Amino acid sequence: MRQSHTILTIQTPGAGLHDFTARVVDWCAGQDVTDGLLTLFCRHTSASLLIQENAAPAARRDVERYFARIAPESRDYEHDDEGADDMPAHLRTALTSVQLSVPIIGGSLALGTWQGIYLFEHRRRPHRREIVLHLIGE
Repeated sequence: MRQSHTILTIQTPGAGLHDFTARVVDWCAGQDVTDGLLTLFCRHTSASLLIQENAAPAARRDVERYFARIAPESRDYEHDDEGADDMPAHLRTALTSVQLSVPIIGGSLALGTWQGIYLFEHRRRPHRREIVLHLIGE
């Protein structure tokens, strides 16, 4: 059994779903693991991780609009230390996830045909986000 880990830094231009599948695939390819499990962990409370549709941009826009509706910016939140998008970002993260697991089978991520790995940035301004990758397998 082997283990590897790294930290990917993702510069976001602002809110939205940001595809970083290719970076994950490239890193995994260099780890010489045929079968195992990749864990991805977002080290933030105002951004999250999703496996989502990677072909139709409209699907991603619909996801973004949905979360904007269920956790809207509002002056009603007590926590607004970093602006009006601060608390909604935390709520959106709580409703999604900061951790994903993806099986590695035959040396490849076992993602479906139309699946991509996304950082879901919930803040409007650009951020530097860190994603920890941990791979265990043979």
